[in-house]
Amino acid sequence: MTDVIVIGGGPAGSTTATLIAQKGYQVTLFERERFPRFHIGESLIPETYWVLERLKMLDKLKKSHFVKKFSVQFVNANGKLSAPFYFHDNKPHECSQTWQVARSEFDLMMLRNAEEQGVTVHEGVRVLEVLFENEKAVGVRVQKEDGQTVEVRARVVVDASGQSCMLQSRFKLRLWDPVLNKGAVWTYWEGAYRDTGRDEGATLVIQTPNKQGWFWYIPLHNDVMSVGVVAPFDYLFKGRGSHEQTYTEEVDVCQAVKDRLAKAKRVTGYFATKDYSYRSKQVAGDGWVLVGDAFGFLDPLYSSGVLLALKSGELAADAIAEGLSKNDVSAAQLGKWGEMFNRGVDRMRRLVCEYYDGFSFGKFVKSFPHLKNTVTDLLIGDLFTDRVDAVWQPMETLYEKGKKTIPAWSAGGAPEVAGSKTNELFLPDGRKP
Repeated sequence: MTDVIVIGGGPAGSTTATLIAQKGYQVTLFERERFPRFHIGESLIPETYWVLERLKMLDKLKKSHFVKKFSVQFVNANGKLSAPFYFHDNKPHECSQTWQVARSEFDLMMLRNAEEQGVTVHEGVRVLEVLFENEKAVGVRVQKEDGQTVEVRARVVVDASGQSCMLQSRFKLRLWDPVLNKGAVWTYWEGAYRDTGRDEGATLVIQTPNKQGWFWYIPLHNDVMSVGVVAPFDYLFKGRGSHEQTYTEEVDVCQAVKDRLAKAKRVTGYFATKDYSYRSKQVAGDGWVLVGDAFGFLDPLYSSGVLLALKSGELAADAIAEGLSKNDVSAAQLGKWGEMFNRGVDRMRRLVCEYYDGFSFGKFVKSFPHLKNTVTDLLIGDLFTDRVDAVWQPMETLYEKGKKTIPAWSAGGAPEVAGSKTNELFLPDGRKP
C-alpha cells in the first residue's frame, strides 16, 4: 500500500510525484521503460522556471551542458526574419533565460531528482490496468520485467502515461481538436548554421513558402540541431512518399532552412508523429487524475509541451496533497485545478490557431506597440492569468473581412471527433516505440 501511484516517469509524472513526496506522502512511480529514452519536445519556455524551482531542479540545469535559450524568432514565408522576442527585455528576471534540452537527458534528470526527494521509482515495469472499486481508483496491476504480475494499492492513482492515455482511453474521454489536425516529420543534424552570442540558443519558427506549415529549428548541445516540419496531416502524409522524401522535399523548397543546413550532416533517421492535438473531457475522477500528455497535447508551435506537463503536474500535486490531508480523494477535489488549466491551454491554442491562420507578429506589434509585452508573455507561457486576454480584441481588428473567429475547443463542450485515429510516433527504422 502506498499513498499515491504515478504511472509514467516523464516530466508530468516526475513533477507530480516529486511535489507530493515533498509533502511527506509515500509515492510510488512505475515507468515501463528504462531511462534514458528518446523523446521529442526539446525547447523549454521561461514559465517552466517556477515549477522547476519548486522541484529543486534549477541548480542541476544551471550546471548542465544544455544550450541556454534567451529568445524566439520568426521567419515568414518570404524568408524575412522578425525582430527577436527577447524574454529578458519583457521580464528582467532570472526566469527569462531557459534551456534547449535533449529530452533523454532532461527526463532522466527529472526522474532521478524525484528519487532524491523520496519517490520510489520502478523502471521497466508496465502498468497493465488501473484497479477500481465502486468506480473509484484504488491501485494498479503491474507486470515486472520477469513477467510476474502484482497488484499495488493506493489512495490516489495519477495517470502520466503520456500518449498511451491509459485512463482517457478507458473512459473514452478524448476530444480531438477540430482545427489542429497536424503532423510532423523531423531529424537531427550536425554542423548546421547557428547564430552567436545572445541568439545562439534561439528557437526559430520558419514558415514554409507555401504557408502550409512551418519548420522548428532548435539548437542543442554537442553541435546538434533539431529540425522538423509541421503541417496539416493530409498535406504531409497523404499521397506523399517516405518520411525522408517528404522531409527532403519540404527542405528543398524552403530556402531559409536549406541555407542553414547547407554545410550540415544528418546524424539520425527520420521521425514522424501524426494527429497529436487532443484533450480529455475531464482531468480527474474519484481516486484518479490525468496529467501531461495523458490529459492532452496541443501543438509544438510555441514549445508549450513541457510547460503544460510541468504545470498540470504541479496543480494536480497540490490538489492531491490537499485531498490526502482532508481524506478527500473525490473527483471534485482532485480535479479542482482543471478549469483554470483549461483556460490557460485555450489561450495558447488561440495563439497557435492565429499563427496558422496568418497572424503576423510584426504587423500586430506595429499596430499595437503597447501590447508587445503582453504577446511576449503568452510566448513565454504566462497563460494562467486573465491579464493576457487584452490581446484578443485588438487582434480581431486586424482580421481580413469575412474571417471568422477561431472555433472553440474545450474540455467542457467540444464535440468528440469520430474515428479511430491514434497518436503515432515512428522511429527512424519505421518501428513504433
